[in-house]
Amino acid sequence: MQPTVDQDLCIGCGACQELCPEVFEVQDDKAQVIGPDRCDSCQCEEAMASCPVDAIKL
Repeated sequence: MQPTVDQDLCIGCGACQELCPEVFEVQDDKAQVIGPDRCDSCQCEEAMASCPVDAIKL
C-alpha cells in the first residue's frame, strides 16, 4: 500500500498522524506522507477511514 494525501482536500486535522505517525505528519497545516513504505507498521486503513474529508487514498 502506498498512501497519498490529496492536498486540496486535507484540512490538517491530524487524525492520520495520531493513528499512524510512522507514515503521516502534519506540516504547514496539511498532512504529508513521510513513510510511504511503513503502512505495515501502523494503521493506514484506519487513518484513511478516520479522515473527515476523505483526503487519504491507499
